[in-house]
Order: sequence, then C-alpha cells, then structure tokens
Amino acid sequence: MTKKKDSPARLLTEAELELMGILWKLGGGSVNDVLTQLPPERKLAYTSVSTILRILEQKKVVSSRKEGRGHVYLPLLNKEQYEATSLHHLVDRVFEGAPASLVRRLLETEDLSAADLQSIRALLNERLG
Repeated sequence: MTKKKDSPARLLTEAELELMGILWKLGGGSVNDVLTQLPPERKLAYTSVSTILRILEQKKVVSSRKEGRGHVYLPLLNKEQYEATSLHHLVDRVFEGAPASLVRRLLETEDLSAADLQSIRALLNERLG
C-alpha cells in the first residue's frame, strides 16, 4: 500500500476537529451556525470559534467567503481524507508502521458487537478477493 507522508499542518487539534465535525455535518456555515451546533455544555465564545475557524483557513482546511457582515466557512478537506491522514499518522507514530498491531489492539480493547465483527470480516474478505 502506498502512503503519502502526512503534513503536520493537516493534523488538527481537538478544538479544530470539533468545529470541523460541525462543518462536515452542515456542509459549511458561519460562526453563529457553528456555535448553535455545539453541545449546550460546551461554552465557547463567538470570538474563540471565529479564531479557530480562521486558523483552519490558514491551515487550508477550510475556505471562507464574505456573506453579509460575516463569513461562511466551507470545508476544503473532507472527512474521509482526514480519517485517512489521521490513521496513517497513528499507524506510523503509535504502531511503528504496523497496521496489524492497530487492528489487534482494536479487537482486544474495544467492545465490538457481533455486527461490528461481521462487518470487519466482510471488509477483510472483500479485500482478500
């Protein structure tokens, strides 16, 4: 399997990932749109959300366009791309480049349902031909 080297700028902080999750779900949005999607217990100020979204724009993970008095932020990086980047980083850094170790740890530590295991088996069978 050919892997691209991960760009450290593409790895997101926890707060950045939280806001990206909202943008992925919405397809894009303003600072207010993002604020309204945060869980009630998550107290982030308008200025904090705005700052994080501008950082994401600097990282070229989102783009923005002026709309009225504010901006609308649109994901440039899709969720599947970020999952792949994060997974490659995890395998390389934590599991020393051994994807089987990641799968082994997943199977040993997660409480997987029969449906999860069946789905994993089907994916493996499909991959093996």
